[in-house]
Amino acid sequence: MSGALEGLRVLDLSSHLSGPYCAMLLADHGADVIKIERPGTGDEARSMPPYVGGESAPFMLWNRNKRSITLDLKSERGKADFLTLVDGADILLENFRPGTLARLGLSYEALSARNPRLIYAAISGFGQYGPYAMRGGFDLVTQGMSGLMSVSGAKDGPPHRLPIAISDVAAGMFLAFGILAAVEARHKTGRGQMVETSLLDSALSLGVYEAAHVFATGTRPERLGQAHRGSSPYQIIQTQDGWLTLGAAQQNFWERLCDILGAPELKSDPRFLTNADRVANNDTLIALLQAQFTKKPSAHWLAALEAGGIPCGPVLEFDEVLADPHILAREMVVDTLHPSAGAMKTLGITVKLSETPGAVRRPAPRLGEHTSDVLGAPRDAATA
Repeated sequence: MSGALEGLRVLDLSSHLSGPYCAMLLADHGADVIKIERPGTGDEARSMPPYVGGESAPFMLWNRNKRSITLDLKSERGKADFLTLVDGADILLENFRPGTLARLGLSYEALSARNPRLIYAAISGFGQYGPYAMRGGFDLVTQGMSGLMSVSGAKDGPPHRLPIAISDVAAGMFLAFGILAAVEARHKTGRGQMVETSLLDSALSLGVYEAAHVFATGTRPERLGQAHRGSSPYQIIQTQDGWLTLGAAQQNFWERLCDILGAPELKSDPRFLTNADRVANNDTLIALLQAQFTKKPSAHWLAALEAGGIPCGPVLEFDEVLADPHILAREMVVDTLHPSAGAMKTLGITVKLSETPGAVRRPAPRLGEHTSDVLGAPRDAATA
């Protein structure tokens, strides 16, 4: 087998990031993902900078392992071709605003009646039902509405947007899980089903500590900056020449840390006796720790902490991460060859399967590159 999902055919109507990221995960593990794009322009992500050889680098990263065709779903010919593809598909993936495909006569109900085994998977900003269902949603908006912004950033600063598209990526991962759950259910029932999630649901689901706080206390979680709600010391620490991360909340780690820092008296300080004590007095504790850590460079502390078995690590820039020997050993950076952009690097396969490993088998497709191959007749990619 070329991958665990070999034999599954996915029709990917999605664009931007959330849906294409989900489809990438399926394609990485062997699913045949056919990316269906608008003639002429295609997925809006094709216009995202930076560019290599005229191709969008972001688009190429999360659209690898797919084939691209162009179809105008508003034309009779395009709709007929699409329905023919639906007849032989396992999964349909879209991230339109709810009701968009239904207005074209391509609702879940209509497609399921045609192909009862079809798994119809959808991502939207706010889900297929609920008071906000018809709103447009972007990662920025749902980060704010999920509560994630309210607990991010400096303790006394404004709400902070996480500078990664966390709602989009999380929604793609959650939907991939839902699709595979539906595939497993289909083994038992012989029928597909509707699978859906939203950027808002996915972002909220990441706030596990914060939700637990509200459910337990009925109060609003405060913004803690770099501190952790239930562990201390557990945060970024400044050193003489940079920053490191320190996870020394576990009691044996804490006691070893005090010895490494040359401050054994902290072990018997009543403010820091237990993890709960340290959480309650975190600001005072971190100030005392910082006074010690800034005396020597990061390399010294990292070596000492690692020798003591205390979880820690450097704070790396992305270029450093992508050249790190462990990342390379884990094959999280791999080479690919794009027909327009040339030799490129891309991220590797996150989940490792021992018997049916995923792989980057092909670069991201050019717009409509596989239209004739998939539809079985010569087509003009600009008008199909």
